[in-house]
Amino acid sequence: MEHLYAPWRYSYVTDEKIEGCVFCHISKHVEEEKYQVLFSDEFCYVVMNKFPYSPGHLMVIPHFHTDKIEELEDQVWAKMSVRIRQAVKLLKEQMPCEGVNIGMNLGKVAGAGIAQHVHYHALPRWAGDTNFISTIGGTRVYPADFNEIFKKLKDNSSKYFV
Repeated sequence: MEHLYAPWRYSYVTDEKIEGCVFCHISKHVEEEKYQVLFSDEFCYVVMNKFPYSPGHLMVIPHFHTDKIEELEDQVWAKMSVRIRQAVKLLKEQMPCEGVNIGMNLGKVAGAGIAQHVHYHALPRWAGDTNFISTIGGTRVYPADFNEIFKKLKDNSSKYFV
């Protein structure tokens, strides 16, 4: 039997569980490095996905708690759109990836893992980054060190998020 090494998943079972909305909790603690926040302003923040689909998976999350984009003020929605565009540029230039998937899953039935708080995803992509293991084994292989990627993106984030 072969084993896949995925050390970043260990914290999923060992970390203290956050009560309530995890995104609201992070919003109140954006300065704490353990939450991997790359940037924050008065409207939203950009954070590494703790359980990523691909290396460098980022999210843009409003500070305002809602599960409906139609409840966001226009200024918040506009700022989130600017931040997702900046996140794409950061990923393309710093990862560097060949493409980026961006989007939102609105509601549990639409695939939202955290359905109670809207958020954008930015997933860097490379040719050949999917393979049989996801389909056959129901497992993703993450070929990079999470903390190294966070450090690289954080160290360069001020060039992109202005």
